[in-house]
Amino acid sequence: MPSTVIRETNYDPTTRILSVWFVPSGIRYDYEDVAPATYAAFRRASSKGRFFNEFIRDHHKYRRLDEKQKAGG
Repeated sequence: MPSTVIRETNYDPTTRILSVWFVPSGIRYDYEDVAPATYAAFRRASSKGRFFNEFIRDHHKYRRLDEKQKAGG
């Protein structure tokens, strides 16, 4: 089910960084030390925004990337 809040995500299990692009800004935030199990549950969640707010936002350090980069680039 598409999200009205989250446009795109990318996860690197080696660095445990979850990249999230938000609607409508397209701005990317990288969240640190996200466990693989958390990312798997995030992907399965029926409401990505609700899961994000409950289990990722305010639970992980993050940084905002000024450029609106696409996943993998």
